Amino acid sequence: MTPRRVTSRKEVTAATLSPSGVEPRGVQGLLAAPCAPGRCAAHRPNLPPGPTYRPAASRLAGQNARVAAYELNERAVARARRLIDARQYVLDSDWGEVQPRAEAENAYLEAHDWADYAEWHLGLTEGAKDETKARYAFVYGDFRRVHRTGLIACVYRAAEWRHKDVELAAHDLLQHLDRTSA
Repeated sequence: MTPRRVTSRKEVTAATLSPSGVEPRGVQGLLAAPCAPGRCAAHRPNLPPGPTYRPAASRLAGQNARVAAYELNERAVARARRLIDARQYVLDSDWGEVQPRAEAENAYLEAHDWADYAEWHLGLTEGAKDETKARYAFVYGDFRRVHRTGLIACVYRAAEWRHKDVELAAHDLLQHLDRTSA
């Protein structure tokens, strides 16, 4: 069967309703095609080698999603706190625009070592090799300053995927930033 583009909300609802009748968020425009067990990522019996994965609440009903597990990067928390105390922060920014892209990350790595790069990420992917970009997650700044919207994004993403240590650390940093900037 050839996948077709879903165009109407009615089609999306019919194609994606869970048995409980609750429609998942963000499904408009998805391809509506049946999933073949063993062929899609959600039904593969074996996990790929590399990072540690844990079950997570799925965004789409009926899928058994896997999400990487993270440990808190205490050195990143300490650096963020030092930057906030030194008033090296941005209170109002569009995180979608200022969040470091691959080019900015590569440029930073050319001028700095991996330890410095790691300190800009609140999460460390369990099982991923050190000194690879896959190891570091939950960036909170632009490699110069802490962004309040970056911390909010870290809190939201960590809460969404139940990475409690990262969520609480990002929340504490956000509260510290708000107290400092008041």
